[in-house]
Amino acid sequence: MMSDEFAASHDDLRAVARDLLGEADSESAVDWSPIARSGWLGLEAPAEFDGAGATFAEVAVVLREVGRAVARGAYPSVAVLAVGALALLEPNPQRDELFRGTVAGAVVPVVALAGERRAGAESSGAVSAHADRTPVESPFRLVTGTGGLRLHGCADFVLDAPGADRLLVPARDPGGEIVLAAVESGATGSVVTARPVVDATRSLGRVTADDVAVAPAAVWRFRGDGERAVRRLYDRAAVAMACDSLGLSEAMLEATVGYAAVREQFGRPIGSFQAVKHACADMLVQVTVARQVVAAAVRAEATSAPDAGDVASMAKALSTETAVRVAGKAMQLHGGMGYTWESGIHAYLKRATLDRSLFGTPAEHRKRLARRYDSA
Repeated sequence: MMSDEFAASHDDLRAVARDLLGEADSESAVDWSPIARSGWLGLEAPAEFDGAGATFAEVAVVLREVGRAVARGAYPSVAVLAVGALALLEPNPQRDELFRGTVAGAVVPVVALAGERRAGAESSGAVSAHADRTPVESPFRLVTGTGGLRLHGCADFVLDAPGADRLLVPARDPGGEIVLAAVESGATGSVVTARPVVDATRSLGRVTADDVAVAPAAVWRFRGDGERAVRRLYDRAAVAMACDSLGLSEAMLEATVGYAAVREQFGRPIGSFQAVKHACADMLVQVTVARQVVAAAVRAEATSAPDAGDVASMAKALSTETAVRVAGKAMQLHGGMGYTWESGIHAYLKRATLDRSLFGTPAEHRKRLARRYDSA
């Protein structure tokens, strides 16, 4: 449950995040040390692991500022997916040690979730993980081989995989249960191949496991149903993309309104022209609606609401499409300047385009919602 203390501190957290992320070089990743010292990595972590014991609502504040600054770095992967996965696992000494190291910023674990649906596979990738009433088709398998358990499989477009020093791989064990296998970066048979995309602010990779030896102590079980846990991780990822998209939409709206107030044409600020006023008003309406839907998704995730998955899909579909439209309109209203490298708008538009595709496109999320309500 979110305490009043944490809810009242959102403005302070937002201000600190905006200052820290705003100082970063846009061409390089945000320094990990101040991220760790700020305590952002452990916002959701229990106090026993040196965390703040807060909720996803606090993480969402930072995610929104990350999007506003189009900041580079593995914060979403670590704070949303890695911490989320570790919290869903049954306690054990190895997990507890990794949990503490993650909160301290000493380890950068990445959960090997495919960021994009594989073409032609109705029940694989992100879509299967979102289909609450169908089995999760994990791309990884643990099989019994010579000398013990062996990991096989491949996941593509895994967020921040190239920079990980520990891979947390959801896999189906020999008994058919979804578990989490902890694999050290560079382990024999484990390969991470960088996957360049149009958005240079993000790092994605293909994770391949070919007969990787996994010790029994490195196979961790989820509390309760493993398939439900993986679905929840995908929903968390979807809401994280929604928060990022909302932040960059807000930044583009503010930048466009500010530019329209000072850029003159025919001796008048272009913001005084009716066409520009209407365009900015449309952007404001779209961003305002997205803000409300994303807020609902964050609340649902923070409180583990029964309909959290549905609201996550609504937020992902709406906010990511809104971000693409708003960034595109911002580029248009900046005129020729908007198309220059110096304006920086291209970075927002590229990021918005990738956010729209990662962890399920708007069409895939709407399809999920249609299946849910069609069977109701």
